[in-house]
Amino acid sequence: MGIPWGMKGVLQPACVIGLILLALPLRANDSAVVATIRPTDLLEFASQPPQIQFLIEKALELTQENLYYRFGSNSPRLGGMDCSGAIQYTLIQAGVSEVPRSSHKIYQWANDNGSLISTRGAGSLDDPIFDQLKPGDLLFWEGTYAVKERNPPISHVMIYLGRHKLDGLPIMFGSSDGRHYRRQRINGVSVFDWKIPRPQDRSKFVAYGPIPGPFNVQDEVPSAPSGWDGRDEGFLRALLKRVFR
Repeated sequence: MGIPWGMKGVLQPACVIGLILLALPLRANDSAVVATIRPTDLLEFASQPPQIQFLIEKALELTQENLYYRFGSNSPRLGGMDCSGAIQYTLIQAGVSEVPRSSHKIYQWANDNGSLISTRGAGSLDDPIFDQLKPGDLLFWEGTYAVKERNPPISHVMIYLGRHKLDGLPIMFGSSDGRHYRRQRINGVSVFDWKIPRPQDRSKFVAYGPIPGPFNVQDEVPSAPSGWDGRDEGFLRALLKRVFR
């Protein structure tokens, strides 16, 4: 789904858009400055399949733990996590198996087993290339820092959560030291504003796509055969089994 921007006229002051900023010194030279929202603050949350709702809930639970950006960490027990560590941990907590550790390997995993969509050349989220974007999709960047021996040189990964009910702006989840949420510089595992980098920026947003594997396979409710009058108990049992299994 694309990002409608018709709600720009109802922007609220940054201080009142469901923002909870948490600042907690964790070590002498490290402090977390993170933001969190509720799942129900997201416009599309109620319409998502259960597994995507569960993923979003797990991601937002992690934003409440005051975790700073810690390079090389994928465990909240260390007080902080890096971008791929936060994504790997969250996906595993949501029931996804065999999640790679680095942003580049997560990209390869998603590209090999899923359906990543290249966004190279897209100048804004109004671009039609984002028409297939859905909550729970993985987001990938190049150029956020220098990397070696990676082709493509993927350096950053996050998860798209959806749009905020109050202003329609897109929100993502992950870990960063320097990205923003509602003009607040963030350090840690948090929610973030999602914007496409400017052409002159070093970083480039290059792809998005669903989490690979059966996690994103949605069961289709069987349709009733032509002429069915509601008395076919076999069909009804099959329908209930599919819906409530």
